[in-house]
Amino acid sequence: MSSISKNLADLRKNYTAGQLSENDAPQDPIALFETWFLQASQAECPEPNAMVLATADTVGTPSARVVLLKGISQGGFCFFTNYESQKGLELASRPQAALLFHWHELERQVRINGIVSKLSAAESDAYFFQRPPASRIGAWASPQSREIESRAFLEQEERRFQDQFGDNPPRPMQWGGYRLQPERIEFWQGRPSRLHDRILYTKAQEAWRISRLAP
Repeated sequence: MSSISKNLADLRKNYTAGQLSENDAPQDPIALFETWFLQASQAECPEPNAMVLATADTVGTPSARVVLLKGISQGGFCFFTNYESQKGLELASRPQAALLFHWHELERQVRINGIVSKLSAAESDAYFFQRPPASRIGAWASPQSREIESRAFLEQEERRFQDQFGDNPPRPMQWGGYRLQPERIEFWQGRPSRLHDRILYTKAQEAWRISRLAP
């Protein structure tokens, strides 16, 4: 066994920060998520809206990356990206995805599975024009996920679009938002002896079924 593997094998933590009971869980998982998110923000968890987004291509090969939650609307979780990026192309062919939030300081995770659809042009515009001008220029300058020859190419494109649009660039048609409509939401609270609390919400027609999973 390598020294790194030995060190990894010895790493362990006893989770004692909290507990979660299905008897105390609200009927609406979004309400519980919002409570946990507020607590993560108050606990100064770094970037509490950072989440892993997992997608898959047409043959089921998975890919994952960290993106930022930018809103909750109509019961769904919203994020923004280039529609022609790897995740955008995968969502176009397979509109199912998973999200994962990890708030280490609170010993909590939230796992979410659901169906993804594009936000309306008006919703994408509303968020895009809240972004700093430099970030809006960046959306034009980056052919996201495509191979490029150098960093200089990006800087050249940034200057080109800055010259073209100034400080008020419009939203590129290939850039916008998505909403993941959850079908499963699992709340994970670390507990001692690895006997963690796992409360699962499963969508059944218009209601949510609440159950407990073994850790």
